[in-house]
Amino acid sequence: MATKPPAGDPVQDAPQVAPPQHAAAGLRAIGHTLRIAQQQMGVARTARTLLKVNQKDGFDCPGCAWPEGDKRHTAEFCENGAKAVAEEATLRRVTPEFFAAHPLADLAARSGYWLGQQGRITQPMYLPEGGDRYEAISWERAFAVIAEELTALASPDEALFYTSGRTSNEAAFLFQLFAREFGTNNLPDCSNMCHESSGSALNETIGIGKGSVSLEDLHRADLIIVAGQNPGTNHPRMLSALEQAKSAGAKIISVNPLPEAGMERFKNPQTPLGMLKGTALNDLFLQIRIGGDQALFRLLNKLVIEAGGATDEAFIREHTHGYEEFAAAAKEADWAQTLTATGLTRTEIEQALAMVLASERTIVCWAMGLTQHKHAVATIREVVNLLLLRGNIGRPGAGVCPVRGHSNVQGDRTMGIFERPAAAFLDALDKEFGITSPRGHGFDVVRSIEALRDGQAKVLFAMGGNFVGATPDTEVTEAAIRRASLTVHVSTKLNRSHAVTGRRALILPTLGRTDKDVQASGKQFVTVEDSMGMVHSSRGNLAPASPHLLSEPAIVARMARAVLGAASATPWEEFERDYASIRDRIARVIPGFEDFNAKVARPGGFRLPHAPRDERRFPTATGKANFTAAPVEYPKIPEGRLLLQTLRSHDQYNTTIYGLDDRYRGITGGRRVVMVNPEDAAELGLADGSYTDLVSEWRDGVERRAPGFRVVHYPTARGCAAAYYPETNVLVPLDSTADTSNTPASKSVVVRFEPA
Repeated sequence: MATKPPAGDPVQDAPQVAPPQHAAAGLRAIGHTLRIAQQQMGVARTARTLLKVNQKDGFDCPGCAWPEGDKRHTAEFCENGAKAVAEEATLRRVTPEFFAAHPLADLAARSGYWLGQQGRITQPMYLPEGGDRYEAISWERAFAVIAEELTALASPDEALFYTSGRTSNEAAFLFQLFAREFGTNNLPDCSNMCHESSGSALNETIGIGKGSVSLEDLHRADLIIVAGQNPGTNHPRMLSALEQAKSAGAKIISVNPLPEAGMERFKNPQTPLGMLKGTALNDLFLQIRIGGDQALFRLLNKLVIEAGGATDEAFIREHTHGYEEFAAAAKEADWAQTLTATGLTRTEIEQALAMVLASERTIVCWAMGLTQHKHAVATIREVVNLLLLRGNIGRPGAGVCPVRGHSNVQGDRTMGIFERPAAAFLDALDKEFGITSPRGHGFDVVRSIEALRDGQAKVLFAMGGNFVGATPDTEVTEAAIRRASLTVHVSTKLNRSHAVTGRRALILPTLGRTDKDVQASGKQFVTVEDSMGMVHSSRGNLAPASPHLLSEPAIVARMARAVLGAASATPWEEFERDYASIRDRIARVIPGFEDFNAKVARPGGFRLPHAPRDERRFPTATGKANFTAAPVEYPKIPEGRLLLQTLRSHDQYNTTIYGLDDRYRGITGGRRVVMVNPEDAAELGLADGSYTDLVSEWRDGVERRAPGFRVVHYPTARGCAAAYYPETNVLVPLDSTADTSNTPASKSVVVRFEPA
């Protein structure tokens, strides 16, 4: 039987700490998965649901975007994917009676964990101006409220349309179409806060803002460098691919400020031997200081050039631009500066160089550890430089691999969810629908918050996600949200964003990935794009949590009809009735989706074209892959301070908190912990188990404080500390962002410690 949600928030002020683990997955992961699933779904529903996850005739996991191979396991999911599914397919319900019993002030005082544990929202809810709690509202009235607010704006640019990476291709395409027909490019999305730096760097250097490798490439690689990423917690199914690569002879280098259990040893739960013994993954662990990655890759590039005969001269000559300028900059790389920036030894860097030179096929994977710094874009461009030097783009078993977090965040961008769309995309959209899309750039996430703060934006409509919980500078963000006239959230479950509202607020409950979607033309499916450019279908198999839910495409279509009215010639009713009609339009607007309905009907879907990978053709401004030569940067840490990175625990996915443990790091029963190297702790007088306030320091002089964190002596890199978000988002200044991409610099926050 499923269990009831917690009645009260658990006490989190006394977390327990044990030594970190040195292996991921295995029997303990299976046991934890089944326990969480049973608590949320019960035994029979657990079996019926989990056996459909990531299957060709099933639904796409609402967790990460890691791809599936053509041959699927019966259990094609990881521990954290099962948690995501269990939370969505839960039998717990949040009804109008719940909201009557819990006024807004009560919800605002609760933790994100408690809010998420309450279950699926069953009816549209409305917070009227001056009201102290949400009340039930009809769908018709909800759309009328939205229309009232949007049509009263002085300009369409006073509206913000945010998208979470869970949104399907069909819903995302309709959402951006509505926004542009309404008259704005204000389409911020969760990618602005994670892989925007990757897209910015890759578009400039190789001409497409996506990774260039497939799952099969990983299996063929000679060398895989995993930089700024923790697959064991954030993308656990990636460990299987790394294990297969190892079995074929690949070497693996991990570059990270913290040792992570998943990269040390993977106990594959799919095999008896894997569960008992496991596979050691790391061949070399480079415990780099936070933000030192650009310096490391720049020095490696210098050493490759100096090695003699190590560069692919034919590839460089035929396919690249800017080599001479880059090589001149690389030759200036300095050993002393690099050792200071990275905290590594000369021997470690020379070991990494030897592995690079021995590899004919190299892949570099990365995630937020590279993308959320001031110099993130320059760092990723330096990664590309390394690959270009040895011809490792457009070659089987080689390439760039930015590992996306949310299950369709890449697909949403492909569908046009972008505040700075290409002119060619807008031209095709306008031609297809007979509209005139705005050409001016819209607001990304950071600029959206600034617009709300400054009164330039008045309505926030969020298609999924947890905008308040995911964004930086919590106090500034929450104050900005409260200045809005209306906030709208399309959601399956409660989160912090429902408790921080504009003058009026709506919660619109929607179908999840696990739910059957039946419209007037019959049962529907949606599509998603994984981290490696595969597009495939997703079909839920459970009865919806309530008869009052609408699908995301239906919500967008009905909102468009209410707001745009008879002036719109777009067939919104047809789009709601039959999603195939949406895909027909996508096929005529977006390259690579020609004959979309036929291609996605194939089991497993289809791969989108990728010119650098498929043809060694680089659609950049120069027509070639571009070497770049940015100045080397790394964070400078003032005396008596540490550099903090925000990160996830093993019991969370993005801002969704499944539990209060971080099993691999040895932390249980609480989240307000800060991990500090014992030598740094001794110098700062921070005893293990003591409590401290974290105070960030920024050029504006504003005090940003996260109080009451337990100090955990932990083997982090010297000068570095780590703590969980969203609890530490309060420390990240709104204007501390990456150059070019404007991504919040959440991985390099200067902090001091004050007694709690």
